[in-house]
Amino acid sequence: MRALTFSEYGPTSVLKVADVPEPHAGPGQIRVAVRASGVAPADCSHRSGRLRDIMPLPLPHVLGVDAAGVVDEVGPGVTDVRPGDAVFGIVDLAVLGGANADHAVLATWAPKPGALSWEQAGGAAANVETATRTLDRLKVTVGTTLLIEGAAGGVGTVAIQLAVARGATVIGTAGTHNHEFLAGLGAIPTTYGPGLGERVMALAPDGLDAVLDCAGSGSLPDLVDLAGSPDRVVTIADLNAAQYGVHLSTSAGPGGDPQAVEGLAEAAALAEQGRFTVPVAAVFAFEDAPAAHQLSETGHARGKIVLTH
Repeated sequence: MRALTFSEYGPTSVLKVADVPEPHAGPGQIRVAVRASGVAPADCSHRSGRLRDIMPLPLPHVLGVDAAGVVDEVGPGVTDVRPGDAVFGIVDLAVLGGANADHAVLATWAPKPGALSWEQAGGAAANVETATRTLDRLKVTVGTTLLIEGAAGGVGTVAIQLAVARGATVIGTAGTHNHEFLAGLGAIPTTYGPGLGERVMALAPDGLDAVLDCAGSGSLPDLVDLAGSPDRVVTIADLNAAQYGVHLSTSAGPGGDPQAVEGLAEAAALAEQGRFTVPVAAVFAFEDAPAAHQLSETGHARGKIVLTH
């Protein structure tokens, strides 16, 4: 089968569509014929070698952690789906890859909502899992005032909607050209950069309860000041988090995570109610993956980048 691989760390030119052996579903897993899969900033960080010291990978490595497709193989112990079902989900996060391929083994999944296209569903699951995990850690619930730094990206756009569904008030930072877009998702938009504290306090005079940093732009000291305590801040992007006492949330860990299953099911239900969507920044053919990585590395993709198969 075809798979997006790299055999050495480096720029996008190291990416190759290679023929690799098909994977098979193990206990508690399913295999899907992939219709669409996601490209995330973490994929680019793994490929470039930025994460090799903290998350070394055996090479060659097949990229991608989330996909949507049609079930074609069910592992022992799986009873909630059968071949032919349309699903979206996440690979075993101990492997950190395998979704950018013609067939992918998923450890966590939910039925694909009819309200989401294949492209939207293919880029949904990892961002839903990340948003659910971080919102839970920050105890976001009814009445919470949450600031999301870098709110126009893949995780930010999903976190806005899931937080609003929980009854939170969300302030999101982005460039001015994305403010109308963020408002449409339910956030109160503002710009990032110098003067953020004054702008946020004008929007939330009673203060913030929680901050989620999706940007990794070096703003953690300011975000901690705004939150009043580092334990009210979570980052998914700043590798210097420990320096400021902030939790860096990178993965739920290996296997199928019950929290992630609940998050995917919640997002699917909200999508069917018209209360959740997956903004797609761009869709690339499988063979154009280097261009997809190049777009991701600009840091300015509005929503999720997706490969179609």
